[in-house]
Amino acid sequence: MLACALPGLARAQAPESELPPEAGAFEGRIPSSVPGALLPDAPAAAYAATSVSTRGFTLKPGLVLLGDYTFFSQDAASRAQVGEQEDRGQLRAARVMMRGTIGTGYVVRYLVAGEYKGFDTAYDRDWEMTDVSLTFPLRGPSTTLTVGKTKQAHVYEMVGDAANLAFQERVLNPFFVSRSVGARLAHVTADRLSTVSFGVFNDSWAGSSSKGPNDGTDVTLRVTRALWLEDGGRRLMHVGGSVRRAGADGGTLRYRGRPESNVSDFYVDTGTFTADRALHLGLEALWQHGPWSVIGEWVHAKVDAPRVGDPSFSGGYLGVSWVVTGENRPYDTSVGYARRVQPGGAHGALELVARASRVDLDDGAVQGGRFVKSYLGANWWATTRLKFGGGWGRTWLEDAGTRGVTDALLLRAQWVY
Repeated sequence: MLACALPGLARAQAPESELPPEAGAFEGRIPSSVPGALLPDAPAAAYAATSVSTRGFTLKPGLVLLGDYTFFSQDAASRAQVGEQEDRGQLRAARVMMRGTIGTGYVVRYLVAGEYKGFDTAYDRDWEMTDVSLTFPLRGPSTTLTVGKTKQAHVYEMVGDAANLAFQERVLNPFFVSRSVGARLAHVTADRLSTVSFGVFNDSWAGSSSKGPNDGTDVTLRVTRALWLEDGGRRLMHVGGSVRRAGADGGTLRYRGRPESNVSDFYVDTGTFTADRALHLGLEALWQHGPWSVIGEWVHAKVDAPRVGDPSFSGGYLGVSWVVTGENRPYDTSVGYARRVQPGGAHGALELVARASRVDLDDGAVQGGRFVKSYLGANWWATTRLKFGGGWGRTWLEDAGTRGVTDALLLRAQWVY
């Protein structure tokens, strides 16, 4: 593969602490401090001081901190379905990143990231490596090959980073995995309006043994197009579609998800069932006009599982965002994704959001439950790196012929560097 590649600059997806690339470029920008901001922030000079740049090698550090507290209120039916959901605080994420380049004429990019799990009793080890990857340019910076542990390009919610979300948590968790070991080929068209990403993944390639006759290999394809992109991205229409062939691990599959929470129990859960594979189809669309944006997404999963009637599952949402102070979400043409709000004034940027979502894991012999969820929230992007947010959501869960209602209030503080 390297023999076929031509010299060029390798550009991977911009990490959390960077902005989308400038027009015509591929590398993300470092956020600059807002003069006179109400709250202190790390100056650009500090970022330069913690970076390394020598001939043939560069290194940029990164840090993501997300802290939450969630309050729950349930009716009797909900408690009977999922048990008592306790109010809880959590260090949602503590991720350390190192990324940079290796080489001079032919430049390869690397990304190493680890997340601290020691505050979460569900994990049996304190640290987990989230990303360990190399990205090679192929015939220029517009086409790259990423090898290692990296993201699968499927579901718009997952393509971006948690720190960029308008809604505090993702809702389509049953239909994607966060990261896997494999290879991903990505291409950006010459007009910078379309992206294509194709990947093949199997965690057993990292050395773990197979669980059974099926190897659990996943294959993903995502294609996006900006139908229009005007005024530096303040006005745009993005559409996309993705396909994921999910391989069964040890001859079984399982779908489960929480209602936009990382501390609640699983509200929908199919349990483990015998299956060969599944095919996921996803559609996504984003419309933005200045401070207003509307985003919608839908995923359909068709499972090849003859013993339980080849069930089908689905999930989707429709959300609205209004940045009251006038800013917009900057659109990253290199990956087909809108990133987090960057405040334009000393008082920060205020964003109001609303979303309606639905996840259905009931079909035939598999009764995993289904829920409908509403969400209202606000985000104060205090600086280019600091955000305070909160949101209230109501979940109507239908399971085993009963309907339970859960209210949840999630408060979050985040800082990215």
